[in-house]
Amino acid sequence: MIQEHEHVVLTADLPDDNLKVGDVGTVVHIYRDAAAYEVEFFRLDGATVAVATVTADHLRAVDARDILHTRPILAA
Repeated sequence: MIQEHEHVVLTADLPDDNLKVGDVGTVVHIYRDAAAYEVEFFRLDGATVAVATVTADHLRAVDARDILHTRPILAA
């Protein structure tokens, strides 16, 4: 089970937040029964890109085989 302060990976695009599959965030809150999570997404310089409520079926825990990858964020 995913815990607060753990890293998670998006498994679905969140276009309203300019987030894409594979983006990595940190869980800052878990809603009742882990049906959804509040996740903060950062740029590599530490600035927050978005804080999004993400349903459990749109994210997964980080796996030991994962590797970070960067992408530029287009201005909204």
